[in-house]
This record gives sequence, C-alpha cells and structure tokens, in this order.
Amino acid sequence: MSKILDFSTPLVVLAPLAGYTDLPFRSVVKNFGVDLTISEMISSNALAYSNPKTLKMVEKAPNEDPYIVQISGSKPEIIQLAVEKLNEIDGINGIDLNCGCPAPKVFSHGSGSNLLADLPRLQEILKTIKKYSNKQLTTVKIRIGVDEKIPYDIARAIEDVGVDMISVHGRTKQGKYKAPVDYDAIKTVVDAVKIPVIANGDIKDYQKAKDVLEHTGAAGIMIGRGAIGKPWIFHQIANQSEDISDQLKHKIILEHYEGMLKHYGKHAVVMFRKHFHTYSKGYQRANEFRQKVNFITDEEIMRELLKNFFK
Repeated sequence: MSKILDFSTPLVVLAPLAGYTDLPFRSVVKNFGVDLTISEMISSNALAYSNPKTLKMVEKAPNEDPYIVQISGSKPEIIQLAVEKLNEIDGINGIDLNCGCPAPKVFSHGSGSNLLADLPRLQEILKTIKKYSNKQLTTVKIRIGVDEKIPYDIARAIEDVGVDMISVHGRTKQGKYKAPVDYDAIKTVVDAVKIPVIANGDIKDYQKAKDVLEHTGAAGIMIGRGAIGKPWIFHQIANQSEDISDQLKHKIILEHYEGMLKHYGKHAVVMFRKHFHTYSKGYQRANEFRQKVNFITDEEIMRELLKNFFK
C-alpha cells in the first residue's frame, strides 16, 4: 500500500461529491496539492449493467494517479458485478465503498449510510469487494452512525475484514451537513484501528485542516464541500498559507472551464453555470452576472464573460 499512498506526511484527499467532483474538477485540484482523487459516487447497479453515462463518470484524467472509484450499493451480487466491470478498466488503484451518503433516495435503497445500521451486511459487502477486485486498494467512507454515534464499533467491524483505509465524516446520518462535526469521534476511529484514517467534515481552510489533523491524529484530511467554489484551498494547504492571488484564482477558474469543454463538449457551457455561481460568491455585481450566465449557451461568450468578470 505504501507504494501507492505515502503517509509520511498527511495525505490530502478530494472527497467524492455528486455533481461537482467530476473528471475536469479532479484534474484541476490535482495540480494544486491533492494526493488522492476519488470519483463521484457511482451506483453499483448502473455500473453492473454498463450504463454509458456511468462508464463516462469512471474515466480518469491523465494526472490522476493514484485514483480510486467510489461505489454505492446494498446487494453483494450486484456489487460483485460492478467490481468485475471495474476490473476491466485500467488505471484504477482502488475501490471505495460509500457508507456515508445521507440522501434519502440512497438510504431508502439500503445503500450509503444505511449500511452503518447493519454492520454484518456492511462486512459482507466489503468482503465481496475484496474477493473479486483486482485493484490494489479497498477503502471505505463512513459517517459515525445513523442516529446514534457508534464510531468504535464501525471502525472495528471494517478493520476486521481487511480494508486498507477508512475516511470518516464526523457526523451521523441524522446530522446530515448541519450538525457540528464530532472530531472526538474521528479520533475514536483513529485510536480504534491500526489502518490509516482520513478525517472529513467542515474543513474549509488551511488553519482548520491543521487543527483537525492535530486534534484527531488522523493520517490525512479529506475535503469536499470546502473545495467547491474555492478549489485553491488545496494550494493553500500545500503552501501552508491562507494567501492566494486573484491571478491564480482566475487561472484556476478558466482552467476548470476549458477542462469541462474538453470533457463534455458544448454541453459544458450550461453545466458550468452552477460553478460560476459558486466561484462568484462575494464578488461585486455577482447577481447581475449570474442572471446573464443563466442564458449563455455559446462557449466563446461564456469564456469572455469569465475573463471579464474575474479580472
């Protein structure tokens, strides 16, 4: 494992975030100090049946090394089919099981954070991944429980089946994204197991990243929502500084836009609207420009607007 992931310094990981951490976004942050990128959450069902859109989501950028694909699911037989599909794809270093997603439609299907309510079933699914995967790593992303906090029990159950790394979001399923993050619970997981643990939840700047590492003793940090609208957070962490020039911000935004055009074609113009909304927060006249952006479909007009707005 050490050949793939180096824990001699804290690992910096981009969290999977549906609708945001696609190939163009991952490619951008990989240039700014991210050690490990993980795909958006992929439905094992869609993967098992070779859904074309899903296979597109699994693709990785040339600079994504190492790269892990995250899957969700609740049925071992479907998980097996999904893993066998991933086995045919080169360049993937590991498979991550999502045991943290609190979304009702995921939870109601028995996937995501629902697995934390049935640890034997969770173990069975992880054993299935390990048995059939030809990838070097099997990792898992968890929350600290469904309604009650049971970080120790979850951690031990996962370590028992031979998983390589655990990423912990320090809230329960019930806590969604609003409850305070319980960094003590993350520390409980760190202390309970011998495998690397990555801390996740409300890490929004360099100082917070430093504080969380010190408090939890984790082997690294994982950032998702804290990077949306400011992917340069990884540059700040890598340089141990809150400073970031407007020039670099603008360069990153344009690089992201060009990457999306390359990956999605003309549809990227419409897709980039939501990114403009997050990037423009706090800027003067942002509302006025957001109205304009919502009607742009021409890639050159969008490019010029981005250049002019982010001067």
